[in-house]
Amino acid sequence: MTDRSFLSRAEMRLNRLQQRLRRLIRPGATSQQATTEDIENALLREREWVSQQIRESEKRLVESVYSSTRRTHDNGQPRGDPLADALREIAMLRWGVKLLGVKLASELYAAGKSGYQAEIPTKPQKIGLTSKICCQSDIEAEWFRYWCGQLHVVPIYSRKLWEYAFVLQVLWEAGYLQAGHAGLGFAVGTEPLPSLFASRGLSIVATDLDLKDQRTPQWHQSGQHSAAIEDLFKPDLVDKPTFLSACKFRAVDMTEIPKDFNTSFDFCWSMCSFEHLGSIERGLQFVQNSMKCLKPGGLAIHTTEYNFEIGHETADNCGIVLFQRRHIEELGRRLAVDGHMLGPVDFSSGLGMLDYFIDVPPYPFWGSSPHLPFHPETPHMRFSIFGFPATVIGLIVRAAT
Repeated sequence: MTDRSFLSRAEMRLNRLQQRLRRLIRPGATSQQATTEDIENALLREREWVSQQIRESEKRLVESVYSSTRRTHDNGQPRGDPLADALREIAMLRWGVKLLGVKLASELYAAGKSGYQAEIPTKPQKIGLTSKICCQSDIEAEWFRYWCGQLHVVPIYSRKLWEYAFVLQVLWEAGYLQAGHAGLGFAVGTEPLPSLFASRGLSIVATDLDLKDQRTPQWHQSGQHSAAIEDLFKPDLVDKPTFLSACKFRAVDMTEIPKDFNTSFDFCWSMCSFEHLGSIERGLQFVQNSMKCLKPGGLAIHTTEYNFEIGHETADNCGIVLFQRRHIEELGRRLAVDGHMLGPVDFSSGLGMLDYFIDVPPYPFWGSSPHLPFHPETPHMRFSIFGFPATVIGLIVRAAT
């Protein structure tokens, strides 16, 4: 039965019902007059019939498009369902994109600009880093490679490594990577930064969701949640006695920052965390509230998912929200009201080939596929989230003095 015939039948049944109701409630009717209960029962029966038809129609759609396992008829002729074919081809195109990305990145690594063959600088360099979008030129820059060397990781085209380097470069340029300074990390997961900070003599409070929180399992299962101080210890970056004396762990909900944190830290940071607070508004409020933790003139460094598509449509009120330029500019205005300053933001998305390359699922942290096992050189600086082209943006905020 086609949808058109279903709609015609539904319209006919409703017309007949309407005629019966008119007779039942006609003026002067006595013994044949319907009670309110009769009318309600009749309406319920019709509603159930319509609902059943809708359910059956949806089932047929799913079976014909999504659940079809055969591409041919019994005689071998193609079924010729354009939509079903397109859905299957999307999976093929996705793998093609991944393979092309691996090939492109491999050629760039072979050129020695990044990757295993790239030279690791022995000293940091001041570049005047500002709030900005992750770009290919950053990955190929000396400042990025230096911090990868300090973390003992290969400098590959990865947004996550860029986040680490961004936070470290900002703190180094501000003079905070020295003994005696105190830092606060939000939703640190299993980041290596607390261990690196401890090795340099900083005092760190690292926080993450309480293990009992209902939101925790999804992060814990993916290896992106810390439940105790031991989860943050990286033995290749610092010895354990030094780490335990310098770093403390505390369970904290980012939407309810403890008041005893107020004006206690020289800097605070978070990496791709506040987009998971449930809405764009909650994310903006977190950044504002995080400023209360800083001493006058302190520094906040946050990174988050960024939708660089032109237009106002974006993801909101869900598990991962996507900020746009308008939201970042609004954040700057709100911070200014409280006397804080969001540093100049470079919204340019870069001119490198990988600045135009958008990675598609499955991503490494979702697990590999038997068809294309995760390749460590797959470029992942631009990616699709809910069909939106996204990347990472780093924000630098100076607290009011």
